[in-house]
Amino acid sequence: MNETSCRIDVWLWRARFAKSRSLAAAMVERGAVRLTHNGVQTRLDKPSRSVHVGDGLVFALGGRLVDLTVEALGERRGPAEEARALYAARDAGPG
Repeated sequence: MNETSCRIDVWLWRARFAKSRSLAAAMVERGAVRLTHNGVQTRLDKPSRSVHVGDGLVFALGGRLVDLTVEALGERRGPAEEARALYAARDAGPG
């Protein structure tokens, strides 16, 4: 099974940015997640939106801005070490 995309709520949960899929979905629904796909940035509004390897994500978490690139989609919600392999931090620039 070679998936090319994943639901954003599932990915945020697998990457351990949310404790549950429903919390990840709520984060997306309130417009807290911005996706950059093929150079176009979009504010996500539906948890069913797809995320692909190479996409950029920006969202606020715990009072800080998280800016990352999706490196892998993952197959499950694994341990933290496995979750960290799903993304790479991008430099958010000065600030």
